[in-house]
Amino acid sequence: MASASITARAAYRTFLKRTVQVRVLSTNPKDGYTWDEPMHPNYGIDSVKPPKHWAMPPDAPDDPMAYNRKPVTSAHAIDLNANPPKLSAKDSAALSPSGTVVHGRFGELSIDPDAGIPLEYIALLGPASEGAAAVRTIASGAENGTVLVYGAGDSAAMAAVQLASSKGLAVVGVVAGHQSGNNEFVDTMKTMTNEPGTIVPEELAIVKGLVRDIVDATVNGEEQDSVDPDASVAEFQKNVFEYAKYFPEANLSPNPEDYTFAGKEKDRKYFDENITAYLSQFQKGSPSIDEVVLKEAFTKEQYAIFKSKFGKQTTAVITGDDNAFDDFNPAEFVKNMTESPEPISDYLKNQTHALDGSSGEFVPYEFSILKNQSTNGIDTVKGGPVLGAVVNVTSDLSIAAEAVAKAKTLREKAEALQFLTESQKNAFAAASSIVAIAKVAGKPVVTVGGTLPGMDTVKPTDSDVKEALSAMELEDDGSSTLNYFLQVYRASDYPVYAEYAIHRSQEELSGPRQIIVTK
Repeated sequence: MASASITARAAYRTFLKRTVQVRVLSTNPKDGYTWDEPMHPNYGIDSVKPPKHWAMPPDAPDDPMAYNRKPVTSAHAIDLNANPPKLSAKDSAALSPSGTVVHGRFGELSIDPDAGIPLEYIALLGPASEGAAAVRTIASGAENGTVLVYGAGDSAAMAAVQLASSKGLAVVGVVAGHQSGNNEFVDTMKTMTNEPGTIVPEELAIVKGLVRDIVDATVNGEEQDSVDPDASVAEFQKNVFEYAKYFPEANLSPNPEDYTFAGKEKDRKYFDENITAYLSQFQKGSPSIDEVVLKEAFTKEQYAIFKSKFGKQTTAVITGDDNAFDDFNPAEFVKNMTESPEPISDYLKNQTHALDGSSGEFVPYEFSILKNQSTNGIDTVKGGPVLGAVVNVTSDLSIAAEAVAKAKTLREKAEALQFLTESQKNAFAAASSIVAIAKVAGKPVVTVGGTLPGMDTVKPTDSDVKEALSAMELEDDGSSTLNYFLQVYRASDYPVYAEYAIHRSQEELSGPRQIIVTK
């Protein structure tokens, strides 16, 4: 009976395998079946609701203690020339009800909404346009040249530095005394100039000779000094001979007589072993060298060979190479080379191919006495002739210049300078260094940010304003031609910030930034 039931079950399973077929409904069937049943008209993507945990969570309730910032509608610079100082009405920018920007000095501005110019930058449009006017007056369309700038860290002069650099001109700028103490700011300003231009602190510009050297190196480029092979070899021979006399081979650096045994007799043998090992670690002295033979036999070629050996030994010691000599004695090498000159390799003599002898490019890894290649592959960048000077009028410079201008004789001028503060003296001396170089070159000197006796002040035109606005526009990568260091006080949220910003701007060393108050 059991075997009959098992047989029946097996037969039934076989029947199912033969008769049951699974048909996959596909738009691209392989077995001839297609899915052609029409979609129900009321069926859509929202017909089946997702689970609750898939739904968007509700908005979090507002924190009753949170402060919501008010929108900014205007930005103001600080007018330090007013008495007392106050928020500037001219150097300000405000949003009109129609959405346009109205400047306190230039009126309604036509600005592309996609330009991305911050409202705080537009408040400095006045100084920026002065910088553009100064560059236009001095450069006059020149493609190359050097522009001198005093007060490079202030808003108008900073604009002149960046706009001149954007035109391919070299700039030698001086950061005024109230900002020159910040090394990071001076270094950052250097990155805004083109090579070979640079930015220096006021303390350096006081020394007129240093300023002249910097300007000359910028104008004409820093040429590499030529090397005199004969003079170098003669100097080396002199040093070797003096070394041989001072450190003779017969005398060790430590004197063995200074190390006398003062212990017990049973320890003497250990002392003798230790002192011998101790003295052997010191560099041996120089063998006797004949000065006449040294000058005649140790030629430039031998010096080149010696330099190569010394360089390889130095590299081996530094890198821990096993090929380094344990008892490398340079003086002994020199003596052996004078007695038996060594032949020079083609690599050291001609320096036209790679070190391994292949036809690869020669790379001057070290100075060669036979072939001067110190400027190999290096182009000397020249800034071009001096085009003129831009002087930013600071409070210290204004007081000093007016005091000197009132004096008639040279004695009176010296007396006027004597009664000035150190910061005022330094400002006058540094600005005079820049002005003197421009006058010697017969080029114009203009002032921005104020007036000085005997100097012309630039007046921005509409084209200068447009150029400044264009320089403020953000590029696709987020950069802009004209950049400022701003410290913004949001008086729209806290009205007391306006008075605090005015107070901070009157500090003796207010810092390397422009203070802007937003409302």
